[in-house]
Amino acid sequence: MKGLCRLLRAGEDAAQGGAAMGHGGLLPDEREFQYAAKMNNLDTVEKLFKKNVNINAVDTLKRTALHFAVAGGHVSMVDFLPHHKARLDMAGQHGLLTVIHLAAWTGNLDIMQKLVKAGADQKAKNEEGMNVLHFAAQSNSIKIDDYFLQDLHLKDSNKPDGKDKKPFLLASEKGLVDMIKNLIALKLFTSEKDKENVYFPQKGNTALHLAAKNGHSEVVEILLERWEEINYLKQNGETPFFLAVEGGHEKCAELLLEAGSDINVSTQNNSSALQVAVQNGYLPLVTFLIDKNINLVPNPEQRNSPLHLAVISNNLPVVKSLLDANHDINSLNHRQETPLHLAADLGNAELVDVLLKSGCNLKTMDKHGKTALATASRSHHALIVDMIIKAERYFAMKQTHLAHSGNGSDFSISFKQDHSTQSKQIRYSLWNLAYNQLKPHEWKNLAGFWKFTDEQIKAIEEQWTGKKSYKEHANRMLLIWLHGLLLAHQNTVKHLYEDLVEADFSL
Repeated sequence: MKGLCRLLRAGEDAAQGGAAMGHGGLLPDEREFQYAAKMNNLDTVEKLFKKNVNINAVDTLKRTALHFAVAGGHVSMVDFLPHHKARLDMAGQHGLLTVIHLAAWTGNLDIMQKLVKAGADQKAKNEEGMNVLHFAAQSNSIKIDDYFLQDLHLKDSNKPDGKDKKPFLLASEKGLVDMIKNLIALKLFTSEKDKENVYFPQKGNTALHLAAKNGHSEVVEILLERWEEINYLKQNGETPFFLAVEGGHEKCAELLLEAGSDINVSTQNNSSALQVAVQNGYLPLVTFLIDKNINLVPNPEQRNSPLHLAVISNNLPVVKSLLDANHDINSLNHRQETPLHLAADLGNAELVDVLLKSGCNLKTMDKHGKTALATASRSHHALIVDMIIKAERYFAMKQTHLAHSGNGSDFSISFKQDHSTQSKQIRYSLWNLAYNQLKPHEWKNLAGFWKFTDEQIKAIEEQWTGKKSYKEHANRMLLIWLHGLLLAHQNTVKHLYEDLVEADFSL
């Protein structure tokens, strides 16, 4: 609530030795009077009152001495001030709070009773349309609620505020279990909606939406005992279950699902519960939804599949969780890109490695006719380019020599850069060959001999660092070749020598 903290806060510029609270327009005696009311110094208040101090003087935030007395819970001060013509209807700045609202918020029944006895308007509203019951509901002030509803018989105060929230909705939003139970006992349970959007006032939040959205599982459990419209859609198509997932509240989501919520519900912008869990990085909820058999096949209207969203978020654990659940690794988004296209464009080596090992289709082209290799090359991610070429050559070798059908998955390998001590010596020899012995264009001849494709060679030389870029190109090509031999457990030195001889390289 606007202005409440300001009202409860002590004056910012209180001077030492009992000086006053804010200077805005207050005379010295008025400042001292307000400070005495705040500190419950009745002697000083009586003394200043006899000097005809303005008992209703206001500070910069329109607070009177009575505001400070009520906020501090000073019963004797509240006894004194109204009996000496302190006004009960004065609101804080912008008309936000009168003293009766403040008493409801603090939950002090003694003070509330004194204010009512002194003639405070029991039905007063602030500028947001909130009355005593709204403030009591938000602050879990059950005694205040009971006093107004049972002793004063003011059930007609159970009305919506300016946002169409009745006290029951406010208590649900705050997760106040005792207040919820009390309002239910008083027969003030409601399934009405608030007015979240002025253009769709009939499509706002129910109490169940508000409790689920804010993760109040105890309240959700209580509400579900008497709820009928469990899949009620707000104006954007969100159900309580969707909001629970969106907020990362697994317990609420579980309760709602057990009560019959639609796990595959989509909002008006075609966002699913799984998608929003993935986007927000809620791994436990992603796992939970998968375990509950949520549909992993994206709606054709969705711009990105859950796997695309996990890649965009650079969330490796979620990517692995989706792949373990057999999410389609080759699903296409609205631009006809696979998850590998996105990972390649982002330059995330860990994600690319996982996707490559999962056997994604390396030949798929996006709507611009580019493969993931071309995407990585265009984005100047040399490391990713090399990884994809390693994968292409590895799977081609598997198909040719091991009668392997399709790409398949093999998590015992890696396509990332090799930093192992076992290959350190041969890697140094290849570096020396590339930087000190191969002439321009010779690396391409050697690449052709080793059956690198034209697209692979083009992708390698896309990285241009100057006239001697060919040295780096050669080194990268040699390391890619080495990766294939190491995976095949071949004698690298022997193969290198024999291939150089056969290819007629006189080094």
